[in-house]
Amino acid sequence: MTLSRISNPIVGFLICILPLVGCGSPRLRVGAITVPSDAMRGSSVLVFSKTAAFRHTSIETGIAAMEALGRDRGFGVTAREDASIFTDAGFAPFDLIVFLNTTGDVLDASQQDAMQRFVRSGKGYVGIHAAANTEYEWPWYGELVGAYFESHPQQQTATINILDAVHPSTSHLSERWTRFDEWYDFQTNPRGDVHVLATLDESTYSGGTMGHDHPFSWCQDFDGGRSFYTAGGHTDESYSESAFMAHVFRGMAWAAGAVGGNCGATVSANFQKTVLFDGTTNP
Repeated sequence: MTLSRISNPIVGFLICILPLVGCGSPRLRVGAITVPSDAMRGSSVLVFSKTAAFRHTSIETGIAAMEALGRDRGFGVTAREDASIFTDAGFAPFDLIVFLNTTGDVLDASQQDAMQRFVRSGKGYVGIHAAANTEYEWPWYGELVGAYFESHPQQQTATINILDAVHPSTSHLSERWTRFDEWYDFQTNPRGDVHVLATLDESTYSGGTMGHDHPFSWCQDFDGGRSFYTAGGHTDESYSESAFMAHVFRGMAWAAGAVGGNCGATVSANFQKTVLFDGTTNP
């Protein structure tokens, strides 16, 4: 795999960054990044929600939430299900593409090539939930999203461990984040190729299959651009949940290059040492 690697969603605030702490604590503290509510003002976002397999009923709710975010924060949102926009000319206005609960094989070869050029030009990608259930036969996309969906138990309440308290997408969250959603297991654990921001605590729900190190959200500098993924977002209610929408907006701002946040290989490698070898559900 290649490495080149909102609290209230309207309010921006400071993220404190201190040097990496020792192995006794898994929460990364690396100086200060301001994340204003208008961080993406003037940006343009393509929200893509084409499905070729299971279709989430929350897609329309998610699109409406994205459009509301754009109106509130001053950035443009174009929602499309027609993949014919995947050309160099079609991508030209956009700084970021969001795959919102896409499923199956949604792009042909020429559209895939255009998306590769978009990312390689320094642009951003965000994957929400079933974005990991998309394009299984396209290895580059698998590397971009980070991992492919494998299975899930029934929807239920679970607790997420926030491992990176500095990255914009997770800095607003408490160390333990409890919410209701559909919890994905993945075919592989992406740790080592991506910077894991948060993990699922499998002791807090039934049916998880990945063990104590179960990534939920991650980011990476990838092939000249930036990629952010969150496994949340199955339910309609997710898109009116302020903490989750803040998580999404801040991940978008990072992926669009509007705010800082280190997702590089060095941080990921150092951070793994504080998480992987703890051997507990709550690292």
